[in-house]
Amino acid sequence: MLRVAIVGCGKVADQHVEAIHRISDCQIVSVADRELLMAKQLAERFNVPGCFSDLNEMLRGCKPDVVHITTPPQSHFSLARQCLEFGSHVYLEKPFAVRADETEELIRFADSRGLRMTAGHNYQFTLEMLEMRRLAKQGFLGGKPLHLESYWSYDLRDLSYVGPVLGNREHWVRQLPGQLFHNIISHGIAKLAEFLDDELSELVAIAHQSTYLSQLGVGDVLDELRVVLRDASGTTAFFCFSTGIKTTNQLRIYGPANSMIADIISGSLTRKKSQAYKSYLAYVIPSFNEACEHLRNARLNLSDFIRRRLYQDFGMKELIERFYKSIVEQGSPPIPYREIILTARIMDEIFAQIYSGKKSLSCRGTTRPVVNNFALASDRPKTAEPDALRSGADR
Repeated sequence: MLRVAIVGCGKVADQHVEAIHRISDCQIVSVADRELLMAKQLAERFNVPGCFSDLNEMLRGCKPDVVHITTPPQSHFSLARQCLEFGSHVYLEKPFAVRADETEELIRFADSRGLRMTAGHNYQFTLEMLEMRRLAKQGFLGGKPLHLESYWSYDLRDLSYVGPVLGNREHWVRQLPGQLFHNIISHGIAKLAEFLDDELSELVAIAHQSTYLSQLGVGDVLDELRVVLRDASGTTAFFCFSTGIKTTNQLRIYGPANSMIADIISGSLTRKKSQAYKSYLAYVIPSFNEACEHLRNARLNLSDFIRRRLYQDFGMKELIERFYKSIVEQGSPPIPYREIILTARIMDEIFAQIYSGKKSLSCRGTTRPVVNNFALASDRPKTAEPDALRSGADR
């Protein structure tokens, strides 16, 4: 029976608790938050026996096998290091750490102590992403991917939720090197990292502010991002983050023979086979095949719903369950460390380009190549670390 603890009792902690409750052979023994009231409300609602405002006290008192850290990113490094020093395995919510060097240091330290870590990239483990990964390994694409496209949308119109971020320059999200982007885009970048080589030969990033934010008078927050990448083997990729494009969270992967589109919103995987047709059949058969794909997805989703395999946090439950299994069986973590590190390095380079060391709407991406595993910008400013156990607005 794995003993589990959660540090940071904000919004996302509820999702972790509900996902963990779906998994056998584990028990949540404690929660902690610098604001004791936050820890108490979570403990009371989910009948968790332990409740702390100090991490050291929790570690010594409850001796958890695994700690889930769901605090703001600025505290991830110090809290994770503390848990690893105690001997606990660590699940770190996204983004894994503020900078790539912190990410690498944590992973090296965990590895040296025989401990495991994973990142909160739960959208890698939805049903459609699991099926896409299976088909890719079976050779459906006809070889290594030639091109990837990741689209991630985010709605800023619910001001009751994002209002504190937009209205407060001192909010922890605004203090991240990548501001709003930093807290969100790792989900979409991680999807690309899975299929890219470790070394990139090019990365070009551009960003701007949407008309909506401009009308609100939020002068220093960028919310539209486009990134073009190419790895050393020649695979190209495109990443689009947008608050203006609605309900579009997709990964598109193109191979030498066929392609696939995984849609997170509809929970569907569309397979596209490349085939030439004679005469006017080219105007009929491809559309018919695509319609059949949509019907297949509807049937699969209905079947999964009836079997109780289709629910909102399936990806999180699947990731956590696989992480726990890797601990018990001493196997490989569900997300390879090279993907976690590559995601962090890509994000570092994006922020170095779009902000160029300062927060400015006039900054633009550059065309300088990204080589040698992303030699990180030496002049990138460091951010202040918030109260260690503080729960975030969306954490």
